[in-house]
Amino acid sequence: MSASSARALDAVVAHDYLTQRGGAERVALEVARTFAARDVVTSVYAPERTFDGFAGFEVHESRSRALHRLNGDMRRALPFLAGAWSRLPPISADVVVCSSSGWAHGVRTTAGTLKVVYCHNPARWLYQRDDYVQGHPPAVRLALQGLSPSLRRWDQRAAATADVYIANSTSVAARVHRVYGIDAEVIHPPVTIDVGGPQEPVAGVSPGAFLTVSRARGYKGTQRLIAAFAGMPRQRLVIVGMPAASDLPANVVAVGQVSDSQLRWLYAGSRALISVSREDFGLTPVEAGALGTPALLLRAGGFLDSTEEGVSGAFIENESVEAITRAVGAFPDDWNPAAVQGNAARFSPDAFGSRLRAVIASAL
Repeated sequence: MSASSARALDAVVAHDYLTQRGGAERVALEVARTFAARDVVTSVYAPERTFDGFAGFEVHESRSRALHRLNGDMRRALPFLAGAWSRLPPISADVVVCSSSGWAHGVRTTAGTLKVVYCHNPARWLYQRDDYVQGHPPAVRLALQGLSPSLRRWDQRAAATADVYIANSTSVAARVHRVYGIDAEVIHPPVTIDVGGPQEPVAGVSPGAFLTVSRARGYKGTQRLIAAFAGMPRQRLVIVGMPAASDLPANVVAVGQVSDSQLRWLYAGSRALISVSREDFGLTPVEAGALGTPALLLRAGGFLDSTEEGVSGAFIENESVEAITRAVGAFPDDWNPAAVQGNAARFSPDAFGSRLRAVIASAL
């Protein structure tokens, strides 16, 4: 099957929930664009909270009243999501691509519909629970422990219904094999940042600082970065995704959520993108790299796939404050922006679409 005929497939994209602007949502949107998807199916759709590009597709959401009452707080939605996905009507199409971190792979399909799962990570609340519950009160941990057996059974059944399983990195492929016994194809996610788009300065931020971009969850490691930079008053750290706070060290600035044009400006003007998160893949270093900015990253997870050491970035050996401090102090000043951009080019939307179409064509 040629690429042109693959693009003509009757395709539907399913994504866990469209209530945020994260890497998984960017991937789901790119999949929908790659196949000119007829429909996008999700559990909850909040257009004002996710990427505008979804407005160009016919989006269908579940009718679960419980989910909609939670006002987009999907961590509180854990008891209801499995049921919501199970009650969605079966989808009939040539192919359904499920962009899943634990829920969309539960969508039902009719006979003759190819079901493809693009896995961002097996359900973290089931298989990496210690990471997921960091920062949550004991009551939440206890509730999750009680829910886990039934959710695990549902999750295992959902995974078994896929015709093709794809993982976004080698580390996620290893988890998929360990959790489900499935050998997943690895297709790295696309970097969709528009490097030529407008750039808007962010108030209170001057160029030359280290930059971290993440939601404020325990496993993202933001607090360890703050602690490390508190001991390095000559270095500066800017945090995107964390609300401004008065108790931060003088050399650390949190700017909350930013627009795409502001994010481009931050990427382009930063000394480096820094992260000690154990990412499944981690798009932000590649996004920064597309604008010629290197990265300083934990030597773990998806960063091992996306980073060419000494060319596009350097590694931090572990997530301790001491290791972060050493790595920041040893971080070189002389990077070749063209080489950094060349590494990022490996993860273009064209490369992603070509690989995905080829895998689906082979399965069909």
